[in-house]
Amino acid sequence: MLIRLLRAYLDRYRRPLAALVSLQLVATLAVLYLPTLNANIIDHGVVVGDTGYILRTGAIMLGVSVLQLACAGAAVLYGSRTAMAVGRDLRAAVFDRVQAFSAREVGRFGAPSLITRATNDVQQVQMLVLLSCTLMVSAPIMCLGGIVLAVNQDAVLSLLLVAIVPVLLVVIGLIVRRMRPLGRGMQERLDTVNRILREQISGLRVIRAFVREDHERRRFGAANDDLTDVALRFGRLLSLMFPLVLTIVNFSSVAVLWFGAHRIDSGGMQIGALTAFISYLMQILMSVMMATFMFMMIPRAEVCAERIQEVLETESSLRPPEHPVRELRGHGQLELRGVGFRYPGAEVPVLRGVNLNAGPGRTTAVIGSTGSGKTTLLGLVPRIAEATEGAVLVDGVDVRELDPAVLARTVGIVPQRPYLFTGTIASNLRYGNPDATDEELWRALEIAQARDFVEALPDGLDSPIAQGGTNVSGGQRQRLAIARVLVHRPEIYLFDDSFSALDYATDARLRAALAQETADATVVIVAQRVATIRDADEIIVLERGEVVGVGTHHQLMADNPTYREIVLSQLTEQEAA
Repeated sequence: MLIRLLRAYLDRYRRPLAALVSLQLVATLAVLYLPTLNANIIDHGVVVGDTGYILRTGAIMLGVSVLQLACAGAAVLYGSRTAMAVGRDLRAAVFDRVQAFSAREVGRFGAPSLITRATNDVQQVQMLVLLSCTLMVSAPIMCLGGIVLAVNQDAVLSLLLVAIVPVLLVVIGLIVRRMRPLGRGMQERLDTVNRILREQISGLRVIRAFVREDHERRRFGAANDDLTDVALRFGRLLSLMFPLVLTIVNFSSVAVLWFGAHRIDSGGMQIGALTAFISYLMQILMSVMMATFMFMMIPRAEVCAERIQEVLETESSLRPPEHPVRELRGHGQLELRGVGFRYPGAEVPVLRGVNLNAGPGRTTAVIGSTGSGKTTLLGLVPRIAEATEGAVLVDGVDVRELDPAVLARTVGIVPQRPYLFTGTIASNLRYGNPDATDEELWRALEIAQARDFVEALPDGLDSPIAQGGTNVSGGQRQRLAIARVLVHRPEIYLFDDSFSALDYATDARLRAALAQETADATVVIVAQRVATIRDADEIIVLERGEVVGVGTHHQLMADNPTYREIVLSQLTEQEAA
């Protein structure tokens, strides 16, 4: 999985990688040439006392060292840029894929896991690419070149490499094999820690209200200890690898000196050749150690690559049309024909056979008990979720055949729990219409009954908004969300219980202002409060995902027991009449 992912994202950087390999090749060959020159200085300069030869060869060594330094520096530059570019591309790919997900896919992975995959997992793969470009390219060249040159110095002594290298590889292989499952465990436990921390930050008020700080502290502590335990086991294996490799390297050096001294004593080898051989042995073993450092990164990076690939290969249930309709001839006619929706694996559908017809200049309301499917029904129109039965039509065109940009331009929704983004009031209001003027923003705020509190703020439209709109009240957040959709000016307005946090007086003023502003548009309102929807042109009553009543307020009060029960739970008989 790791190789497949890297192949896909490194393919576009062939030229930098070719330059990188060329530079690393030159730099490594320069490093390999230096011990040979050093051996020549000892054997042909120091031993015979030829000072001129020592100076000439020393000058060559200096030039080779400068060349090696320049090539190595340029290779690191190319490698760093390539690794950072791959990380950028991976993050962008994960982000784009998540943006295409429906609520079903997001719920399947979970927000904390998606955040970890887009940040920490990508960082692990990026680090592996960086080390591969700077270390792994030169390691095999140095290892093979070192073996060839070591054999060239003394073939008999080189037989020691036959015993040393396999032992080193076996030790590394055994440790890496045990590290891989621990790497997966670390990423999964990191997801858990992120999820719990996210819940505790978001639910801080609830935790304090119920005095559950100790319970949440213990819950986070358990998850944190679990992550620490796996990380310690991973770290122990990591810390075991270098001592073992260094032990093998040191024993190898002692063995080479022992047998090399006997070869020199018997006249089969010169002192310079033994010095060069030891240098090549160190280079061979250092290249293996560099590979070892890479192998330590591979288990965790491989797990991260699998998690990233899992996101990239997940197809969204909201598939874009092959031949999208890019123009609508109508003006906001909304129709639902026998619509049904069922969550994957659910025994009972959320919606069954729902029909709805809403047109311009009319207000259609949807009411029902909690869990009757009102929010799900509204979410099918802008394709937050996909209908599993029937069809949702906008101006006679199935929303599954509409270009997403056209659908977004035609339909505006104020969700049940409106979300405001980090920025200012103005930037949030311009979210659906970046070219809106300040006058348009103030008009939208006035209709949404939000102008007074925005004008009271020191910076007005430029007043800061915290993430999620946590620095404004629930009612203010709802009114700003309504103003945002008014600035967008769609042809179909969907209000999903968007007035629940408003007092009755504000609710009444807002609905009166909305009625004038949206007189030529299609309006669908989902509400729990009867007073909000009693004046609608048509009211649809939902019960357990099915339509059990359609009509005006007075018609439903007369012949629909479900609606009558809802109304009388909020109003007296006289108020309802």
